[in-house]
Formats: sequence, structure tokens, C-alpha cells
Amino acid sequence: MKRIATIALTAGLIFTSCSTEQQQVNTPASHYFKNDNISQRVDSVMSLMTLDEKISQLTIYPNKDVITGPVGKVNIDMDDYVKKGYMGGIFNLRTLSEVKHFQKIAVEESRLGIPLIFAMDMIHGYKTIYPINLGMSSAWDIDAMQRYARFSATEAASVGTNWTFSPMSDMSVDPRWGRVSECHGEDAFLAGQINAAMVKGYQGDNLADASTILACVKHFGGYGAVEAGREYNSAWIPNLQFHEKYLPPYKAAFDAGAATTMLSLNDINGEPATISKYLIDDLLYGELGFNGLIVSDYGSITSLVPHGVVKDYKEATLKSLEEGIHMDMADDAYHTYAKELVENGSISKQQIDKLCAKVLDMKFRLGLFDDPYRYCKADTSKTLYNKETMEDAQKMAEESMVLLQNNKDVLPVSKNKHIALIGPLGNDQRSMLSSWSMMGESKRAITFLTGLKDTYKNVTYAKGCNCDSILPGGIQAARRAAARADVLFIALGHHTRQTGESTSMTSLQLPECQKQLLREMKKTGKPIVLLLGIGRPINLTEEKDLADAMLVTWLPGTTAGKALANVVSGVYNPSGKLTMTFPRNVGQIPIYYGERTTGRPYGSKLRANQRMTSRYIDCPNTPLYPFGYGLSYTKFEYSNLKVLTPEVNLNNTVNVQVTLKNTGKVAGNEVAQLYVFDRVGQVTRPMRELRGFQKVYLKPGESRELTFQITPDDLNYYHLDMSFTQEAGEYDVWIGTDSNAALKSNFTVK
Repeated sequence: MKRIATIALTAGLIFTSCSTEQQQVNTPASHYFKNDNISQRVDSVMSLMTLDEKISQLTIYPNKDVITGPVGKVNIDMDDYVKKGYMGGIFNLRTLSEVKHFQKIAVEESRLGIPLIFAMDMIHGYKTIYPINLGMSSAWDIDAMQRYARFSATEAASVGTNWTFSPMSDMSVDPRWGRVSECHGEDAFLAGQINAAMVKGYQGDNLADASTILACVKHFGGYGAVEAGREYNSAWIPNLQFHEKYLPPYKAAFDAGAATTMLSLNDINGEPATISKYLIDDLLYGELGFNGLIVSDYGSITSLVPHGVVKDYKEATLKSLEEGIHMDMADDAYHTYAKELVENGSISKQQIDKLCAKVLDMKFRLGLFDDPYRYCKADTSKTLYNKETMEDAQKMAEESMVLLQNNKDVLPVSKNKHIALIGPLGNDQRSMLSSWSMMGESKRAITFLTGLKDTYKNVTYAKGCNCDSILPGGIQAARRAAARADVLFIALGHHTRQTGESTSMTSLQLPECQKQLLREMKKTGKPIVLLLGIGRPINLTEEKDLADAMLVTWLPGTTAGKALANVVSGVYNPSGKLTMTFPRNVGQIPIYYGERTTGRPYGSKLRANQRMTSRYIDCPNTPLYPFGYGLSYTKFEYSNLKVLTPEVNLNNTVNVQVTLKNTGKVAGNEVAQLYVFDRVGQVTRPMRELRGFQKVYLKPGESRELTFQITPDDLNYYHLDMSFTQEAGEYDVWIGTDSNAALKSNFTVK
């Protein structure tokens, strides 16, 4: 008996009509869908589906106008594919009308009317673009990160998007890798808290709320450890190191309830992440207990062929299905080969059912079966670029900026001064948004020039040079602008094509044309404020001697100019702290604050003047600017560090107290940071590990006692047998303004 089932959705009510050779019965939606047991609702839909329709749910196709990879099925008739039910979702559509168009076809013209899911690469904002992620992490403000994700989700959801490929939870200590701009720094403790906050901001308390969207933890796992900092390269990560450094940020996001995850494009320890049994079976499904949806990265299934682990696309499809990848992103591999693999017995129907059920589960959780247009009803005039979101983005940009140097208190600059803004990033709207600002509109970006002109009465501008090339007559124009000014603001750094994916570099120097411009401006004798619009740590050994003040603005997003003007004029006192170490030169990489102890430590009393220690002979071991570093327009003093519980038993909390005082003349925020060191461990321990921080606002002369708790989990670590436990012993503790904090005490765990 042949069964043909059709699901029609009208006025939010779903009916199933079944026709056989003998009868036709109309069944109300409540029978199939209106109960609280989502698994039963999923089963009821799947009972109506053919094998082809189940397979088709396992593919998400890209908007052919927004290509984010070298391969993938993009030249298809999208309307035809949707009508035939050949896809489970679409990603990177730009307009609400497009979303409505395709959802209408899916719901009203395909055989079963199963709604599509719509995804977006939304890394640091949807329409209102926030600073790059490395910049946002420099604010050390967890509540602000959750708020940012909430605002971004609200914007995206109002234009039909219900799934974001974020948070980017990779960790890296290699600034040659362009995607450090998307990371949240080098420290797993801080990055984990940020990722968890973003998941909560995106997903909220109820995914069926039409202002919430699915989060996607990416790129699992260890993508940030690519060799030589080269994009898509292999990564070799010992298991102990993976668990200590790379796994915690992913785990924190999963623990916060992230519904989906995306696998990495590269191979980890010889296994492409897309089909890595260790990453997927042992870690995701095993150790981490993940029960959500797994999506491949763009074209990563067909990339298994050049990886050299399968002979053709059909085998690549088989391996991906076997490993439990629920959705094929852009490859069209599942659509092309999955049915044949089932029919020849290579993959079971039960495995297809399992994968399809998870896709449908997500759609039910988003409320798409109850109302497929639920994400298409908001008034976008009230959700996009609204006052509250723009103000929040500006506040985040202000908080993220890091003051590296301020000789003779050049900053802040009085509003009655004549400013010369010079440099290629001074009036570059596109670069303010940086990479992965998919829906951001350059015309909305407030440049440094616009922001300064709105604040200062006299502003002269000269580009001086391009970001990566000489500009004819540029130096002469810069000299003329400088001659009339009291202070020079030199805006140098990275344009949008020098940050993000596929922008690996072998040099961390500013381009020579930019250096030449800075050298020429130094000759004017005018005070120089160097504005660094960068997407990664760079070598500033020459620049720090040429500039009086250096402010890392990062690439600050839509409200860049307003944020900058507030910081340089003193309306906002900078409080950003670096979350990634700045090296003296590229030869120090990898360089990070949590290095392990060595048997021949540099600088020890025994070997301070001896050659045979762990050191360079042509460069100090120390970075130019350490993790946690950042100056202010005021001064903060730490004193009276006390361990309130100097002796505790195993699995008890240690309480530590310190007094923080604003000893300067202006109010400001300080990020007080706590670090610990386990003096004796089964394996060598990092010399310092961040285990607490507090962002504190103090008025001039105001002091406050801060209390930190060091929990047993903070002292647990992975042993040689991979057990995660604490040991009795002696510990050092520091609290201060950065990872070089000098104020020290100790405690004992018995």
C-alpha cells in the first residue's frame, strides 16, 4: 500500500492528511505535534518521511552570494531544491524577504512542509558590529559578553536567523594565525567564562522564544594550534596539553547548554576533525556528554579527499555519516551519495534516522513546527541599530581599548587642542568592521575621523599612506596636516583583509609604508598618539620609541569613532587588559604567560649569569607586553594581600583578600587578577595560572577590600593518567594588575 503524506501549515495549526487506496483521514495537529514530548513529535514527523526526505534534512546550503570556502554546492536552483525538500536549512541569507521567500516554499510547496532552519556566521555582531572578539575579551567583562550576545541574537532573530555559528571557542598562542582576532585570548580560564556567557546570551532560557537563537561551539577541536600559524594546517597536541589548554573553553560552552557544535577543518594528530573518532566519540559524545547537533564546516566533508584519508567523495560521505555528523555544510555530499550508501548496505537506515531526528529536534525546540514564520514577525525598525544596542556596542568598544603607553600623560587630550589625524585607518569605514562582519554595513560605521570631529573643534586629516602600500604625495600631505596641529593621532594597523580567516602572516611588523609614515611624523617634534587598529598582537619594539602614547583600539566595530573620541578625550578612562601576549619578535612564538617550569630556569640565582639556561642569546625571554597588561589615566595600588585560610584540607575553598586603592586623580576601572602556582606536582606546572579576576570601579582616593575564592576545581589538574584531581602541597598566590603581579603570598593544602 502506497502512503503519501502531506503536512500543510496554516494559521499556526498543522494538519496531516493521509491518503491510501481506500480512505483519507484528516488528523489535527494536536495529535502529532501538540504535546510536550519533543521526541514523540519528532517520531511522528519521521513516520511520514521517505528515505530521500530524511537525507535531505541533513544538508544546509549557503547563500550563493556569500561564499566562505573554496568548495561546496553553490550553483544550484535554490527555489527548486527547497520545493523538492532537498535541504534542511540555508545559511548566510542577507534579507528578511529572502528568509520569508524560502520558508514559504518549504512550508507551502514541499511535500511535507517541513520548515527550514536559517543560520548565519555572526561572530562579533549581526547588524550592529561590536569590536573583534580578541578586543571584546580585553574588556574582561563577562556580563557585557552575555549582553552583547543577547543584543546580537535579538537583531539576527528579527531578520529570520535562528542559528549562529558562534561562539568561536578556539584557543591560540600564535598571533601569526589570522583567526586569533576571532578568539578570546590565550587563557582557557577567561575564554571559558566568555564562551559560556555568549551561549547564555544567544540561547536565553527558552529556545522557543523568537528572540533567541541556537549557539554553535566552533571549531571543535584544537583548531587554534595549527602548525606555524598557517591556516587549515595540521595540529599536533599531546592529550595532556589538549585537556589543559584547549578543551576547557569548549567544555565551558557545552556546560552552559550550547545546542550545536561545528567541527574543525584541519587534522588533529593525524585525524581530520570531521571524522575524528577521538574528538567525536571519545570527547564530544563520551567525556563531555554532548547530546546536541554536529555540523561540518564549510566544505570539510569533500576536503577529506585532499586530506588523503579517503579515496573519493562517496567514501568521505560514508565516514561522515558513520561518525555522526548531523548536517553537511555546503558539500552536497549527503544529498548525492547517502541514499546509495543505504541501498548498498554501507550505512544503515537507523543511522540516517538518528541523524535526521536530531535536526528535527532542533527545529521543534526553536518552535518552527508550531510557527515556521515566528522569526519573521519582528519590527526590524525597532530591532536593528536601535539606540540601546548601539550604546552597548560603543560601551564595549570603549572597554576593550588597551592603553599600552602614555609618556608624560599625553592622553587624555583636551577638547580645545588642534588634532591632526593621520594614517590609513583614520577614515576607513570597512576596516572598522573587520572580518566576519557578514551583515554589517560599512556606510553605518563611524570612523575615527568622524568621531574626533564630533568631539574636537579643530581636526585635520591626512591619510599618509595605504595600509600596505605607499600613497603618492601622502607623506607631504601628512606633514602639512601635522604642521597645524598640537597633537598627532597616527592611525595604523590592519585593514579588513589582514585579519580573520585565511590571513596567516610570517611577520608581525607593521607594513614598512606605515612605519615610514610614523618615522616621518616623529621628525615634526609634535606629541604622537599611536592608534593601533589591529587584529592580532604585533611587534611594537620600534613604535614604542617613536610614539608618546600607544592605544590598541583593535577594530572596534560600528561605533568605532565615538568610542575612540570618548577614550582619547578622557570621557572614558581606558581599562582594557591584553588577553594575548605581545611578543618582542616573531622568533619568540609561541609566547604566553602560563609557561611551565623548566629544570634550567632563566634568571634563577644559581644560573643568572650562566649561559646554560633556558634563554635566547639575542633577545630577552620576556614579552614586550604581558598577558593582563593595560594602563589607565589613573594609578591603582595593591596592598595587604592576605590568605584568610592559609591551611585547608583537600577539596576546600581558599579565601584570599587584597586592598585595591585608586591613588590617582580620576575615576576608573581596574581589573584585579589572581594567579596561582602549584610548587610541586606530578607533572610540571604552569608558573602562573589565572584563577580569578574582578573588574572594580573606584573614584580618586577610594579603596576597597576585594575577596577572591580559589575553589578545589581551580586547583585540580590533569595527571599522567588523565585523572583530574587536586594534590596536597604548597601553593603561591599573586594578585595584581597583570600576569607579572608582584604582590605574593602562599597557602597549604593538607
